[in-house]
Amino acid sequence: MQMTNQQQQQYDRGATIFSPDGRLFQVEYAKEAVKKGATALGVVYEDGVVLAATRNIPDLQVRNPEKVFKIDSHIGVATSGLVADGRTLVEEARNEAQKHMMTYDEDIPTPVLAKFIADRCQQFTQYGGVRPYGLSTISGGVKDGVSKVYHTDPSGTLSEWKAIAIGKGGDEAKEHLEENWEEGLSEEDAMELAVEALEKGEEDIGTENVEMSVVDEESLFRRVSPEDLEDLSVDL
Repeated sequence: MQMTNQQQQQYDRGATIFSPDGRLFQVEYAKEAVKKGATALGVVYEDGVVLAATRNIPDLQVRNPEKVFKIDSHIGVATSGLVADGRTLVEEARNEAQKHMMTYDEDIPTPVLAKFIADRCQQFTQYGGVRPYGLSTISGGVKDGVSKVYHTDPSGTLSEWKAIAIGKGGDEAKEHLEENWEEGLSEEDAMELAVEALEKGEEDIGTENVEMSVVDEESLFRRVSPEDLEDLSVDL
């Protein structure tokens, strides 16, 4: 049975509760916030992971909020959605990575960190007085020679991918990744594929609009400079 707007309003204010037809409206609204966020993606290649996102820099802005974050030397997170939510969740993820090191004397595995982020998001869907994170994340890292990428959404759903894209251009970028990703990509090929996918998702982007980082076991987490992007065989 179709709900009226008045009936729907009873279930989308205050605590996140189920509507009679089994929907969580606040979670759905949070997912809509992600669809308005920057296009972000993660790509697994032969020796590591590429994380990238688009960003707009107004003429008078000195520093643009990050979209790709270093969590530890071997792992990073790309975000799309509400910037402030991303900053808070990233700080919690960094703390969790350090707690894991102090407790187990080893780097936190990528799936463990991704599960922590997913659990944190899920907690904010079931308690009164809070709202879901308006954020999706892509966690990418390398540990013991294994490269992994995970996606989380505002509901707390966790999934592993070879290549994934989110945000306002996520559908188009993901389609390009599905058509062109293949096993054994080199680092340069993966970077070029990431840029091409971002271009499919958002038109008229240049090197100044792309934030990219690479994680591999040899050089660990490192940011890709605009000059390095210009050296790729992709027109930006």
